[in-house]
Order: sequence, then C-alpha cells, then structure tokens
Amino acid sequence: MRSPRRPSQGDEQVAGARAQIGTDYAAPMVPAEAGPIHRLEPRPDRGKNGGLARQVVTRVGPPLAVAGVVVGIWLLLSYVVLSSTQRFLLPPPQQVVKVGFLDWENLREVLVTGLLPTTQVAMSGLAIAIVLGMLWAILMSQAAWIERSTYPYAVVIQTIPIIAIVPLVGILIGFNFKGRVLACVIISIFPIITNTLFGLKSADASLQDLFTLHGASRRTRLFKLQLPAALPAIFTGFRISAGLSVIGAIVGDFFFRQGNPGIGRLIDIYRAQLQGEQLITTIFFSSLLGIAVFWGFGYLGNRLIRSWHESAQGRR
Repeated sequence: MRSPRRPSQGDEQVAGARAQIGTDYAAPMVPAEAGPIHRLEPRPDRGKNGGLARQVVTRVGPPLAVAGVVVGIWLLLSYVVLSSTQRFLLPPPQQVVKVGFLDWENLREVLVTGLLPTTQVAMSGLAIAIVLGMLWAILMSQAAWIERSTYPYAVVIQTIPIIAIVPLVGILIGFNFKGRVLACVIISIFPIITNTLFGLKSADASLQDLFTLHGASRRTRLFKLQLPAALPAIFTGFRISAGLSVIGAIVGDFFFRQGNPGIGRLIDIYRAQLQGEQLITTIFFSSLLGIAVFWGFGYLGNRLIRSWHESAQGRR
C-alpha cells in the first residue's frame, strides 16, 4: 500500500491563509441586548402638483422668455429706431393688438375672408402632395431604374419658379382654386419624396436578410418592414411640407386671383395701403396656421412610433 503523503510547507501556508481569512471575515455577532430595529420610512411624497408645475415651467418658460425678448426688440425698433412719421412701417405691439385683434371687423376679415380659404388650399395641396410624393418614393424604392429615371425631375419640380408657369397653369386649369392648389403641391412635394425614399432605403440590413431568408415577397417586405421602419423619416417630411404648404397657398393667392381671396391677397392689399397693423395680424395668423399643422403631424407621428422607436422614447 502507498503511504499517505506528508503535508508540505506550501500546504501548511495555504491552510493558514484559509484560517486567517475565515477569522477576518467571520460574521459579527449581534449582541443579545441590542435595541429594537427601526424600519426605514419611505420618503414623503411631494405630490404630483410640484412635478407638473416644474414641467410646465420647463416647457413654457423658454418660449415665453424668447417672446419677451422679441417684443422688447420690436418696441425698440418702433420707438427708438423709427421716427414718428415712419412708425406706420412697424407699429408697436399694443397698437397691433388694438387694431388687428380687438377690432372685430378687422379680425373677422383676416379669419373668414383670408385664413379660411388659405387653409382649404393648403390642406388640399398638402394632401395631394402626400399621396403623390409617397407613391413616387415607393416606386423609386422598388426599382433602381425608376429612381435613376425620375428622381432628377423631382429636383426640377422643387426648383421651378412659380411665376414662370403662371400663364401656362392659368390657361390649362384656370386662375382659381385649382391653380392655387397646384402651386401648393409644387412647393410642398419634394420633402415628402426625399424623406420617404430615405426612410424606405434605411431599413435594417439584418432584417432585410431575414425577410430574404424566409422568401418574403416585395409586398410583404414593403408593408411589414420598409414602411414601418420609414415612419420617422416620413413624418419628418410631412412636418417640413406642412409649413411649405402654407407658403404655397399664400404664393398661389398672389398669382391666381380668381375665386375666394386668401390671406395672400389680404397681405398684398394691406401692403399697398400701408396698413401695418392688419399686415402684421395676417402674418401672425398665417404663421400660426403653419405651426398648427407642423405640431399636428409631430403629435401624430409621436403617437405612432413612441412605443418602439428611440427618437420618441423621451416624449411620452
């Protein structure tokens, strides 16, 4: 039989180290006479009102501060830079509010006679631009030869001066509502085409390989992968075109004067008659229309993508 191995000096050192570790890290004994254990109470809730008020101040405070700076510069220009005989070019804010907002006849003329027809033109042109722009971008994303053949003409449409085609458009479809809508479509369609095409071509490559591996058809790939992945870019294009559609409607009012006058016609009339208060009021409401449509598409896009896209995670 083999005799048992004698412990070496290294074994004795390891055993001593283990004993020392056990001594050093032994669990401390709790004395029997220790006092009662106090439970940690939860921190007092400061209430939801404080957090809500803080959010309101954070969101509304900076825009109001910028608005105050703008009004201050406006007053400086009206009373310091311009003389009393030149003040009609930029009336002070209180005079604009008195004449343009508090006078019901002037306000009614701006809202009913000007803003309502312009809103109809802008929304009609924007809807047509969305349909045509998305269809065009989808076709280009499905075939490279279509993109090579037609994309340069999308750039050409963006660069066409409206005034150069006014006579042709007037002869073909008339100097009326249809002409103004066409001007709106020409001005607002390009961002929809470019952003939609960019989003469709930016789908994740690994997901593209997965669809290819499962033999997915073009239609399945388009509706279940490319279009959902392109939604953030698509709504970015909608938001850009929302402001451009208002500009297109106002430009159409300048050139196509038959039918109901829009806010562009009022701007031209107030400019010619040097009615500064009404002119600034029309500019305010036309800008407000563009901002409202812009925010509307932003809210809709956030509602659609906030549950899965990282760009909307912080805006729930």
